[in-house]
Amino acid sequence: MPLRKALPRLLLMNDPARRRTSDLIRDCQRVLVAFSGGIDSTLVLRLAYQELGQNAVAVTAVSPSLARSDLEASQDIAREIGATHELITSSETEDPRYQRNDPQRCYFCKSNVYQSLIDYAGREGFPWILDGTNADDLGDHRPGLRAAREHGVRSPLQEAGIGKEAIRTWARELGLSNWNRPANACLSSRVPYGSEVTPEKLAQIEQAEAALRKLGFRELRVRHHDQVARIEVGRDELPRAVEHGEHIISAMKKAGFPYATLDLAGFRSGSMNDTLRKK
Repeated sequence: MPLRKALPRLLLMNDPARRRTSDLIRDCQRVLVAFSGGIDSTLVLRLAYQELGQNAVAVTAVSPSLARSDLEASQDIAREIGATHELITSSETEDPRYQRNDPQRCYFCKSNVYQSLIDYAGREGFPWILDGTNADDLGDHRPGLRAAREHGVRSPLQEAGIGKEAIRTWARELGLSNWNRPANACLSSRVPYGSEVTPEKLAQIEQAEAALRKLGFRELRVRHHDQVARIEVGRDELPRAVEHGEHIISAMKKAGFPYATLDLAGFRSGSMNDTLRKK
């Protein structure tokens, strides 16, 4: 066996958490991986494919809340791993409870998506659905985790106590090309709680963020505040954002935002949850 294929096994031997993760996946025997293309679900898919081969299949739920760039990235990484990758349609954006966008929006979203996955798994004979939830996800406002538990979805990384830093390290050692890709979330997470989620808003956000990526920004969010695009980029990129101000303003206007503002606090994953936290 070539060293590059033996290496993952050697890495497991001295790390109980890694060994437990792989054991959990292997014991499931046949799994469907809820696959977003982010590093967490990518690692789960990589391990599942390593342990189970063709008995591990990636499934991505497609809806207006999924950016085209994220869908394409998920397809690329599934091909890189070699795993079968299926696309299904989910309808969470049609749910009035989701559209009203209260702090439980993610619960209604994930309930819809997981039910779609359960339906697919039932038709195709998969007894288990795995996701990429990790140990660090338990410390934030994440109502989607409740939906996962209610639908019987298992989270091997979380069950084994593996957090984000350890995931990136493991993914890098396995040679996964997206090991250092910035974390992402559905487009609806850019809309403030209490402001209705609509396909038009999601399309605006997707277009605006794509424009920023073309300008070379890596960590970013465009928060939709009606006529205002509140732009978050990494703190080290704030000076460059100011330098490219005219280009950014033009891009935001093309996306349908009359006004654009640069958040001086920089990029913060889950910043919309700030209003939910006690001061």
